[in-house]
Amino acid sequence: MIWNFEKYRENIALKDEYGTTVSYRELLKQAQSMKQVIGERCLIFCLCTNSIGSVSGYASLLSEGMVPVLLNAHLEQGLLDNLVNTYQPAFIWSPTEQLDKYGNYGSECCFEKYGYSLLKTNFDKQFELHDELCLLLTTSGSTGSPKFVRQSYRNVVSNAQSIVQYLKLNETEKPITTLPMNYTYGLSIINSHLMVGATLLLTDKGLMQKEFWKFFKEEGATSFGGVPYTYEMLKKLRFFNMDLPSLRYMTQAGGKLIPKLHREFAEYAAQTNKKFIVMYGQCEATARMGYLPSGKSIEKCGSMGIAIPGGRFHLTDANGNEIDEPDMTGELIYEGDNVTLGYAECGDDLKKGDERGGVLETGDMAQFDADGYYYIVGRKKRFLKIYGNRVNLDEIDRLIKAEFDGIDVASAGIDDHMYIFVTDDKLSDKVKQFVALKTGLNSGAFHIVAIGSIPKNDSGKILYKELAKYYE
Repeated sequence: MIWNFEKYRENIALKDEYGTTVSYRELLKQAQSMKQVIGERCLIFCLCTNSIGSVSGYASLLSEGMVPVLLNAHLEQGLLDNLVNTYQPAFIWSPTEQLDKYGNYGSECCFEKYGYSLLKTNFDKQFELHDELCLLLTTSGSTGSPKFVRQSYRNVVSNAQSIVQYLKLNETEKPITTLPMNYTYGLSIINSHLMVGATLLLTDKGLMQKEFWKFFKEEGATSFGGVPYTYEMLKKLRFFNMDLPSLRYMTQAGGKLIPKLHREFAEYAAQTNKKFIVMYGQCEATARMGYLPSGKSIEKCGSMGIAIPGGRFHLTDANGNEIDEPDMTGELIYEGDNVTLGYAECGDDLKKGDERGGVLETGDMAQFDADGYYYIVGRKKRFLKIYGNRVNLDEIDRLIKAEFDGIDVASAGIDDHMYIFVTDDKLSDKVKQFVALKTGLNSGAFHIVAIGSIPKNDSGKILYKELAKYYE
């Protein structure tokens, strides 16, 4: 059991901007009702929104040992079809208004609650599920890749407990949603707060909307989480001038915050008796691996901190040897109970056990200082964080080439700003629209640059360093 809903049965677990509330007792009842309908443990696709129907369904399924696959409810239809056919879930938990999208997979709606419906599919084959498999999350943003991270019960429980410990969470917390629940960071906020009997404030409104802040103030939100883009937007919204007496702390992850912005929010927190906590994580480690204690946020500005309780960091050089001297660059290695089982790329992979043994090579290059605080200095592989979503640049190039026959393309950039280089200026707008559609991310994150030719070496490999002059 991930959570103890019985312990907090009289507490409000979920509340939305429309005044709907769900107690922990009602969550427990819903979990039991869904279990009766579903029966045996099986794989279930959950099409997620920041709503009571979505969160209550997820919590109910996980409580009863089902294996949810969390996806964005607005995932492009072709990408969703590919995933459904690849994994053949027994059920789909979806917004009721979207049920007509799944007519090809089944027509029997067997449970309904809070604007969501449970659809039984007509797949004959059910893939074998490993006993420790808890849930599946995508690792490559919203690009529809069939590659998922396999998270175990031990992973989810240990990471949630660690978060509770270092953030000192209790049942008086009221976090407000600012991140998608199918994103590992957003989900970790849900998991950790349900563990302590807190109240989750659920809204699909964004920071730029007055309704978000109205809900925030009326309900006395105590915290929120954000990626670097979130804090860039807050600065533009003159967040520092807002009157938010209920706010206790802010967390940041999903990519490195520029030091100037880090310092500004850290100083604001110190001046207003609030906490600003920078964190570091990956879906492959369930969610969190490192955090910077709020008391060190100004002194260690730019650092992502130290390992979470129960975890350990170290660096290795190019030969795999551990680095024990400060201010030396190496690959960041993490060890802990929250290191996930491995990946799944097809249904048959769901029966696999632990392939990592509690050790994760993060792919990030880092240094630590004389006090043992870690700083991310670069990446070993080609990934960017776009508004908190980790996007595989090689996969973006593959999708573009598949759509535009014969196109010469190369993707590069920095967090929250992807630069896509093409040699045909006439395709610029079409490429931008296509990538925004496939990723489900705001087109403002993508910059199309038309150049004479893509720089390559003698073996045909793209020289990405030569492209950096366009965005550094």
